Amino acid sequence: MSIRELICIGCPMGCQLEVEMEGNEVKSVKGNVCPRGKSYAEKECTNPTRIVTSSVLVEGGDMEVLSVKTEHDVPKDKIFQCVKALKGVKVSAPVNIGDIIVENVADTGVNIISTKKVVAV
Repeated sequence: MSIRELICIGCPMGCQLEVEMEGNEVKSVKGNVCPRGKSYAEKECTNPTRIVTSSVLVEGGDMEVLSVKTEHDVPKDKIFQCVKALKGVKVSAPVNIGDIIVENVADTGVNIISTKKVVAV
C-alpha cells in the first residue's frame, strides 16, 4: 500500500488529506472535515480533472481578447490538447457570457465557453 498526501480544493477549508492507495484503488481517506474532501481525494487519485481557462482573439469588438473556459472539468491528460485546439481561434463580436466558442474540445464532450460579454463596435 502507498500513501498519497493532498491538500483539498473542494471547499475553502484546505484540509490536508492522507489517501491510502492499493494499486489504483483508494482504500481510505483521512483528514477531511467535509464529505467533499473524500470525493475530491478519490477523484484526484483515480481520474484527475481540471477546468481549463484561456483566451481567444476577438474581431470587431470592444476588447481584443476574450477569456474562455471549459464548461465542465476535463481529464487532466487532455489539458494541452484543449489549449492547442484554441490556438488561432478568432470570434466575431458580439459575444455573450456562456456562448459556445469551441464545441466538444479535444473530443472530451465538453464545450469551451465565453466568460465575458464583448460588444460589437
